[in-house]
Amino acid sequence: MTIVRIAAVVLSALLTTPAAVAGPSASAASAPYVPCPAVKPPVPPPAAPSPPPVGPADLAVGGETLATAGLAIPAGAPMAPAVTATSWVVADLDSGAVLGGCGPHERRTPASVQKMLLAAALMPKLDPTQVVEVTRADLQDLDPASSLMGVAVGGRYSVESLWLGLLLKSGNDAANVLARAGGGTAGRQGGVQAMNDEARRLGANQTHAATPSGLDGPGQYTSAYDLALIARATYARADFRRYIATRVAEIPAGSGTPGFSITHDNTLLDHYPGTLGGKTGFTDLARQTYVGVAERNGRRLAVTLLGAETAPLGSLGEAAALLDWGFALPPGASAGRLVTPDEKKQERPVAAARSEGHGQAAAGRSFSMAAVLSLGSAAALLAVLLLAVPWRHRAARRAADPQEALAEKAAP
Repeated sequence: MTIVRIAAVVLSALLTTPAAVAGPSASAASAPYVPCPAVKPPVPPPAAPSPPPVGPADLAVGGETLATAGLAIPAGAPMAPAVTATSWVVADLDSGAVLGGCGPHERRTPASVQKMLLAAALMPKLDPTQVVEVTRADLQDLDPASSLMGVAVGGRYSVESLWLGLLLKSGNDAANVLARAGGGTAGRQGGVQAMNDEARRLGANQTHAATPSGLDGPGQYTSAYDLALIARATYARADFRRYIATRVAEIPAGSGTPGFSITHDNTLLDHYPGTLGGKTGFTDLARQTYVGVAERNGRRLAVTLLGAETAPLGSLGEAAALLDWGFALPPGASAGRLVTPDEKKQERPVAAARSEGHGQAAAGRSFSMAAVLSLGSAAALLAVLLLAVPWRHRAARRAADPQEALAEKAAP
């Protein structure tokens, strides 16, 4: 049984030897992690739970340069401005070019910019002239101090008025009513499901809606890249562009409900040249968030940012700085692209992430594959050695007894 003991020793050695961990890929080595230019806010933000990691396939959507938790800008481009936002993207809505980003695919909490996804999902389904009656359930879970359009229980409002209340005043009440109206028999939750279905259709793979308004909910995330996809979808609609650029809207009186005016709360409309509209957001968890579009010299650029702080510039000031940087880049500059809904998921490139955290995840996967290969090699070697044992025994018997050798030759 000497060979059996040798095989056991070899197998034990293979199983206890650490598997080699694969190093960074060639593409990762050619474009190392670059920290995003950042401004330290005067008041540190409150601690927030870490979002779930993003898989390598989703990180590489739009191009390998975007597969980073750090800065992604075109080669030779001037440095992007330093901001407090923890992730951002500047993209050309017409060409689909991503001009640059910071952690473009990193999951972040959206706040009210999630309302853009509600519009993308339900605007194609709801008739703007449809009249919807507000129920008590639409309003019962809303903090009166949160941003509201101002609808009343029993009031009847057109879908168009609700869209204006959603986009001009970031009305959480309007979001609940629209989600219920567009959710079919499933009600508000059906509207949320339609949002998640639309995110999947657009390729916004880091986006998950838990509430129609963007108020914090379990597992609710988005990314700066996803918001650019959603902005591209909404700004493709003439009705959305008209709503989002409206400064003041009159909500007509209904049976038992007075009429009232609402004013757009996005001040960039009147202070940043070429602004076509935008959506702000804030919760204690998300901090300041923003999605906006501006046009200059025939180019329409979208800026999306998440996790910004009030000082020193606030989300609107940081959005303006990023738009200025984007417009200063020459036409054709690109660090990646916005995917289109008809692209298949299995056709997306897979690239190793370039942040430390993502690199550790990739190393873990390399370790697992190496371990499997080591086990396979050990099993094959053991099988060969064990098969050799009967042959050696037979050879020894033939040498000791010539009659046995003759009998083996005579056997059929």
